[in-house]
Amino acid sequence: MERTWRWFGKNDKITLAMLKEIGVEGIVTALHDVPLGEVWTREKIRDLNEYIKSFGLRWRVVESLPVTETIKYGGPDRDEQIERYKISLRNLAAEGIHCICYNFMPVLDWARTDLMHLNPNGASNLYFNYAEFAYFDIYILKREGAREEWAKFKFPEGIGEGRNVLGECDELAKTMNPEKDHQLVENIVIKTQGFVSGNFSENDKEPIEKFRKLLDLYKGIDKAQLRANMKYFLEAIMPVCEECDMNMCVHPDDPPIEVLGLPRIVRTEEDIQWFLNAVPNKHNGLTFCAGSLSAGAYNNVVEMAKEFAPRTHFVHLRSCHIFPNGDFTEASHLGGRADIIELARIFEKENPKLPMRVDHGMAMLGDETKNYNAGYSFLGRMFALGQVEGILATVDRELGIKYVQPGFFDE
Repeated sequence: MERTWRWFGKNDKITLAMLKEIGVEGIVTALHDVPLGEVWTREKIRDLNEYIKSFGLRWRVVESLPVTETIKYGGPDRDEQIERYKISLRNLAAEGIHCICYNFMPVLDWARTDLMHLNPNGASNLYFNYAEFAYFDIYILKREGAREEWAKFKFPEGIGEGRNVLGECDELAKTMNPEKDHQLVENIVIKTQGFVSGNFSENDKEPIEKFRKLLDLYKGIDKAQLRANMKYFLEAIMPVCEECDMNMCVHPDDPPIEVLGLPRIVRTEEDIQWFLNAVPNKHNGLTFCAGSLSAGAYNNVVEMAKEFAPRTHFVHLRSCHIFPNGDFTEASHLGGRADIIELARIFEKENPKLPMRVDHGMAMLGDETKNYNAGYSFLGRMFALGQVEGILATVDRELGIKYVQPGFFDE
C-alpha cells in the first residue's frame, strides 16, 4: 500500500521535508484555511498541490472536504451546499486529486475524554472513559434526557459486565471542579473538533452553548432519516464523481456508539453494507479505519476487511484495546483488536496501490511538548510507520510483491 501521512498544511510543525526523510510517499491534507461550506477554488488547490510536489511528494487524499451539518440534517440550504461541494470536487479533480475521505457524523466528529493518558511505558495515548463522557453529557452539557439515557446504557455482551456508568458519573461529579470541567471540554470539544470539523475553534468563548445549538438542529432526526440524508447527498454527487473519476470514502463513526442522543450510521458491518448497497456506485466507498471499527466490541475487524476490501478506497491503520470495563484506548499498531498484520495481507492482496496512513500515534520522547494536534504526534506516528513498514515488507514477500522502501538507492 502507498504510505501516506496526514499533514495539516504549511503551518504544520511537521514539515514535508521531514516526511520525505521517513519514507512517506503521499500526503493526506485539506484546505484548512477555507471556511466551512465555502467552495475550494482551483487556485487554492493548485497552490497547495504545487507546494507538496516541490518536495517530491503528491497530494494523494483529501481529508477532509467537510460535509456541512445542513447536508447531514437536511437543512434549508442543503441543495446549495451540495452544489458548492460538486464545484469543489470538480476543482480537485482538475488538479489531479481523486480521493475524498469524509464523514457523516452529526456534530461530534470524534471523541476522547483524555488526550494524554499514560501508557505503562511512559508514553501517552488517547483514551475514552464512559463515565467521564457521561459526566460531560449530564453535568456540563446538561442535555435534556441525558440522565435517563445513561441510566439505560448497556455495553455489548462480554464487556462492562455489572458496570454502572451513571453511578460512576455521579461519584465523579463529587470530585470535579471548574478547572477539571474546562479540561474535559477542551478534550471533547476544542482540541479534537477544532482542527477537523470546522464547527469549533480555540477562539470560541462559549463552546458549550454553541454545542447545544448544533445538537438542536438534529431534534427529530433518527437513524432512518440520517441514512436518507446520506443517500440523498451521495446520489446527488455521484454523477460528478463519475465525470471526474472521484472516489468518495466515508470514515466510520468514532467511537462506534450512539452518543449525545445523536444517531450514528457508519459503525457496524450492517451499517456499512447498507450505505454501499443504497448507492451501488464504485465511487461510493469506505475509508477502512481499523481503529474506529476495533473500538466496537461487536465488530470483527478482519472479517469486515475481507468483506469490504473491494469497496475500500483508503485505509487508516491503527488499533484499539478495550478494557474489561468497556473503556478503550489506542493500542500498539502490533496489538489491540484490529490485527493490523492480517489487515495488511487483505488490503495488499486486494490493491497494493491503495493509500494507507498510520493513525493516532503515541505521544513519546517529547512529542507532548510540541503542541501537535491530538493524536497526530511526529515521533509516535513515525514509530508506528516503522512497525507497519516491517509488516508490509513481510507481507509483500509472502505475496511475491517486490517491497520497496522509499528514499533509498535500491528504490
